[in-house]
Amino acid sequence: MPSLPTIPARLSLLSLGAILFAWLSCLAGAAEEGTVEMFNGKDFSGWVIEGAKTSGKGKDQTPIWSVQDGMIHCTGQGFGFLRYDKLLGDFIFEVEYRASPRANSGIGIRSVKYTGKAGTRPSFAAYEIQILDDAGKTPTAHSSGSLYRYVAPRVNAARPAGQWNQIRIECRGPKVRVTLNGQTIHDLDQTRIEAIKDKPLAGHVSLQTHTRAIDFRHPRLKELDR
Repeated sequence: MPSLPTIPARLSLLSLGAILFAWLSCLAGAAEEGTVEMFNGKDFSGWVIEGAKTSGKGKDQTPIWSVQDGMIHCTGQGFGFLRYDKLLGDFIFEVEYRASPRANSGIGIRSVKYTGKAGTRPSFAAYEIQILDDAGKTPTAHSSGSLYRYVAPRVNAARPAGQWNQIRIECRGPKVRVTLNGQTIHDLDQTRIEAIKDKPLAGHVSLQTHTRAIDFRHPRLKELDR
């Protein structure tokens, strides 16, 4: 842990506050021990594009997934996923996302490889954590942060379109804990909820293209021992 900086005796309260804020920000941004960066900021090494890959007509085809300014950019065209190509059991996954107006996206966890069939979508095969441009709206089983179609979040903690959101997903056996922008939106044991009690305890993490553009940055993973 970084040590608290030495504070000169004559330093103003305003300057002191700025230093303390910077120090706390450093702590917040520090990755936990054992955490790995999942994206190199240059290409999609370690990831697989599934479903729609390009959009447009004829020779005017453009990639749906691309790297822009070191971030993962998704145009939101077509339907499909960018899947991290490693099977995971228990883990902590963190990522930041910035949705555009009217965006519809999601994060798949513990899912299977998407083949184009509905049953291989994360929201059927396992879980999709919904991402929508719906800040401030009443949480439902289809709102931002929901385990889409199954469980509503405790609160809709999403920020308005154009702002960055931080999400942390922790899976330990049947226990799923999701934190969005510092608020716990799920802390559950799937065996206690009839609709999801038989969901898999291992699978893949993925990002979704569905409607409108969205950016992702700083995806991180920590694999856990139970």
